[in-house]
Amino acid sequence: MADETADGAIRHGGDLGEAGLLFPRAPEPWIDLSTGINPIPYPWPAPEASAFTRLPARAELAALEAAAAAAYGAPPERVVAAPGTQALIDLLPRLRPSGRVAVVGTTYAEHAAAWARGGHAVAAVADLRDIGAADVAVVVTPNNPDGRVVPVSDLAAAAAGLAARGGWLVVDEAFADLEPVESLCGAVPPACLVLRSFGKTYGLAGLRLGFAVAGDPLVGLLRRGIGPWAVSGPAIAIGRCALSDAAWRHEAAAARGRDAARLDALLERAAGRIVGGTRLFRTADFPDGPGLFDRLGRAGIFVRRFEAAPARLRFGLPPDETAWSRLAAALRER
Repeated sequence: MADETADGAIRHGGDLGEAGLLFPRAPEPWIDLSTGINPIPYPWPAPEASAFTRLPARAELAALEAAAAAAYGAPPERVVAAPGTQALIDLLPRLRPSGRVAVVGTTYAEHAAAWARGGHAVAAVADLRDIGAADVAVVVTPNNPDGRVVPVSDLAAAAAGLAARGGWLVVDEAFADLEPVESLCGAVPPACLVLRSFGKTYGLAGLRLGFAVAGDPLVGLLRRGIGPWAVSGPAIAIGRCALSDAAWRHEAAAARGRDAARLDALLERAAGRIVGGTRLFRTADFPDGPGLFDRLGRAGIFVRRFEAAPARLRFGLPPDETAWSRLAAALRER
């Protein structure tokens, strides 16, 4: 669902500059529900001053990757840290010759855009079984924006078929951390790569931190492609602390699950038909999606719209009771 702005860029959530232009008279502060970022961030410790004034040591990066490996159930030698999963999405197309790429959609538009920019022939397919003779297949699970989950057994079978012809399987698990879903991270097949987002789960998107869990030969290609000192010292310190806090992650999953159910109830009372989502966002179709988008915007509430599917809106989770009350009131208006 590749929504584009007037200059051809892909539209993403979180752009309050766009919100201000669309609704200049909206009350402030804005309630930004246009992203799938955890609205209750991890209570990070302040890094030591030296994290800002010196280059990170190899041992510190290794400790971060070990913490990620433990959190994801992956072998430490298979984990590569990066300055956000978007950096990895942009890097991958440059690591192999031009070929045919199948993206299972509708999904996060940057995957197809990155491979196309890299000179690859990109096709959207509806199901993993439809990838045909593609050299690379890209799957997002849980999917954004509908929350669809692809069974690990299906992913492993696709990975085997692709590896046999020198291909790759890219599995984006950016929204998997808080979900009761099976991950491919514990046994990544050869020529397969799994992306995991840090910022969404921990509510620290501005830190710019993400991970790949990869089989051979991809893990080596990624390490060389990402280069030295790709992750900042503060990101290493905060990321290592957060990823080691399993109790916080467990409590966040339960709390965001309750929030998602509460949001579903609000949207259904507003005549929304829940399409799906995750514990960090919900997607619904409405009888008048554009009208509701405008009404919410005039109330200072920014949600994610999809120009290719006008009835559809995606809602992140409100951060506090004031925001919940404002959303409920705006949804009740006619």
